[in-house]
Amino acid sequence: MATIRPALHHVTFKTSHMDAMIAWYGLVIGARVQFRNEGAAWTTNDEANHRIAFLAVPGLSDDPDKKRHNGVHHTAFEFKTFDDLMATFDRLRAAGVLPAFCLEHGLTCSMYYRDPEDNFVELQVDDFGDWTASSEWMRTAPEFAANPIGVFFDPARVYEAHKAGTDFKALRAAIRDNAYLPRAIPDIGIPGPDGETN
Repeated sequence: MATIRPALHHVTFKTSHMDAMIAWYGLVIGARVQFRNEGAAWTTNDEANHRIAFLAVPGLSDDPDKKRHNGVHHTAFEFKTFDDLMATFDRLRAAGVLPAFCLEHGLTCSMYYRDPEDNFVELQVDDFGDWTASSEWMRTAPEFAANPIGVFFDPARVYEAHKAGTDFKALRAAIRDNAYLPRAIPDIGIPGPDGETN
């Protein structure tokens, strides 16, 4: 029997910081509240009835050792163009929200932000502008097999180069050649190979 593949519809977070989470997702991805009561809220940033939901029930608390525990690392949202990704970086920077880290993965150019409960949210653009092409590259490129995580980059410097007229193809190549490395390798929210956290 054939597998019928459903589309991913929404993500739900348990939270003890519902107001802050609603405000943050509103700022970062344009999520608006569809319905809210004392214990839950459902938000969307498109035509769907909800995309990000929150459950705020008694007994929840922050995890001081979250980095070492199993769980979701990040959720991701994709822009249609690199221009949109850069404009969003600049808008969020003006609001005091900066990426925790940025990676050029080869198939996507991605900026990872931390929400109020230290969950990562990836904002990305497909490097090829075509899922078929980026999927093929991911499956077959020796470059991806050698480095599937990608290359870190400094988003402010990339933004300035883009604003000055450097096109995405040239920027992508330069990032992958380490031309826009950040001053220090950032914390990506997982223990290192030896289990240590930085």
